[in-house]
Amino acid sequence: MPTPAAFAATAALLGDPARAAMLQALLSGEALTAGELARVAGIGAPAASAHLSRLVEGGLLSVHRQGRHRYHRLASEEVAAAIEMLGGLSLSLSPPRRWPHGDAFRAVRLCYDHIAGRLGVALHAALVGRAWIAPADGGWAATAAGEAGLDALGVDLDAARRARRARRFACDCMDWSERRPHLAGGLGREIAACCLRRHWLGRPPPEGPSDPLARRRLRVTPEGARRLKEALGVAA
Repeated sequence: MPTPAAFAATAALLGDPARAAMLQALLSGEALTAGELARVAGIGAPAASAHLSRLVEGGLLSVHRQGRHRYHRLASEEVAAAIEMLGGLSLSLSPPRRWPHGDAFRAVRLCYDHIAGRLGVALHAALVGRAWIAPADGGWAATAAGEAGLDALGVDLDAARRARRARRFACDCMDWSERRPHLAGGLGREIAACCLRRHWLGRPPPEGPSDPLARRRLRVTPEGARRLKEALGVAA
């Protein structure tokens, strides 16, 4: 367990609305510049730079320098999972109200680099129900049937196992809208990549010029709905 001071320091990083907006935007899994994150948070460049420095120093973000640009991303899948879980907690503690981001965002979206929302939860349940994945130390492992089925779908299992940004092959991430787990880890990432590559999932246009959730929005294509139903019995 962390010391109370360390716990409070990390919690304080999440307690500012501008920093929270930046962290939520980075749940798309993309690396964004300070300017892009400033626009998402609705603040000026100097304030954004100060906030980003604090998030980097606190271990929540990492920075990649390329030429004159500095790209920021979430430091790890664990950070993404913690933000997703806190989103669910904040909703559960709030007075009952309509889902704030629209039903389409609740139906399917990106969480870091894997599929979340109702579709993500349904895919997780289908993989477990068909015994394509089985419990393993720290998460899940693909069964022989799962290896064959996922390979037939076009999921790159070798890439899932060597994914540098995922410490585990497959693990649970608690979905903040559905309060049930969707699949994270290298396998979750490669399933999302496969669905995007095969155009089973697409990216809808932003909802306005400064849509903070634009990079996380997804939609299921007609071909995707058909293929997911045929292969996994998932209604999308």
